[in-house]
Amino acid sequence: MNPLTLAIVVILVLALLETPLFTIIAALSIACLYLVEHDWLALQTILIEMNRLGAMPVLVALPLFTLVGCLLTETRSPQRIMNFLDALMGWLPGGLAMAALCACAFFTALTGASGVTIVALGSVLYPVMRDKGYGEEFTLGLLTTSGSLGLLFPPSLPIILYGVVAQVDIGNIFKAALVPGLLLIGALCVYAFFKQLAAGRRRSVHSGISVKRVKAAFLDGIWDWPVIGIILVGVYGGFVTIAEVSAVVLIYVVVVECFVLKEISFFNTLPSVIVESAVLSGAIIVILGVALGFTGFLVDQQIPNQILEWLTALSDSKLLFLAGLNLFLLAVGCIMDIFSAIVIVVPIIVPIALSYGVDPIHLCVIFLVNLEIGYSTPPVGINLFISSLKFEKPVTLLYRSSLPYLLILLGVLIVITYFPWLSLFFI
Repeated sequence: MNPLTLAIVVILVLALLETPLFTIIAALSIACLYLVEHDWLALQTILIEMNRLGAMPVLVALPLFTLVGCLLTETRSPQRIMNFLDALMGWLPGGLAMAALCACAFFTALTGASGVTIVALGSVLYPVMRDKGYGEEFTLGLLTTSGSLGLLFPPSLPIILYGVVAQVDIGNIFKAALVPGLLLIGALCVYAFFKQLAAGRRRSVHSGISVKRVKAAFLDGIWDWPVIGIILVGVYGGFVTIAEVSAVVLIYVVVVECFVLKEISFFNTLPSVIVESAVLSGAIIVILGVALGFTGFLVDQQIPNQILEWLTALSDSKLLFLAGLNLFLLAVGCIMDIFSAIVIVVPIIVPIALSYGVDPIHLCVIFLVNLEIGYSTPPVGINLFISSLKFEKPVTLLYRSSLPYLLILLGVLIVITYFPWLSLFFI
């Protein structure tokens, strides 16, 4: 066995032993660069890529938005937004389910983590939906699959990370992801509406929308709406950069939550939240830094070109390539978290997809939608196990409960994949 193969085997064993991801990627980068080049100077590639990463202005948005998400998880903001959405749509058949879908998407967009959404909002939504007469499987499937719906909306951390790795304009990605993201939520809302309409149940004692209730819920969350406004105007208006938007949002959230609403203690809670967010964002940045070094090795060794030659030998059809890409990414989404998948997989698939004529922005949307669905895809989608632990239900029940939602999301994925104008409409 040659030294490179032996090193890779050892690293894979370390991965199976649950060694931290950044050490595995760093070890793989060092092993490949040194054992192939046989020169310690080759390791400077990792340092060069880290330096290039640190010089990217957009990288500032990653820790700032991470801190915003961590802060909001400590407040009643998600519940206030859920109350408003319920007041707005709860009188419709399936209205509470629609409100839950929108609230989960909003919360995931802020935190960048579907598991956090299931844990944080599941405690509120599950008993409420069950009390309102929603079936157990319907409720479990909705909360499991909706945990990742917000990954296409600003200030989604995966989109920011993808833009950094693929060197694609992040503002354009947010614009491209808007229609597909709304389409995913819309499809599930339509399912919830007709499912409950067929059951002959309405979700409210009111015969129609209550303006008084909507107004009260809106005023209750009056301090939350500027957060949404700043993000939407900043990202879609093009007046400021993503980094500038993240700074403004963070300052606003700290001032409001610490000094106006006082849901977070400036001296007690805030420091611990800052440490928590620093650990999370720091881990992502460290993984990204060492992964870019490994990407440099792959490019130098022309690994993507070799994979491309193998694929084109099988078929040069763009349609078949996209079908195979979806299957591959769904598998990746099952076994790998979205941040790891972006730093490891994106550098490999981007040049291959470009050679097939896939637009780089459209590719990003395809990538993220697949990983959204992969979170809830049996047998090992992470959302299934998080829901199983959270709601204390057998994972096999979660498989069955999530199936109708997965079929709908897969149908929307096919539409998004083969109709690129849905993603490129605002570009």
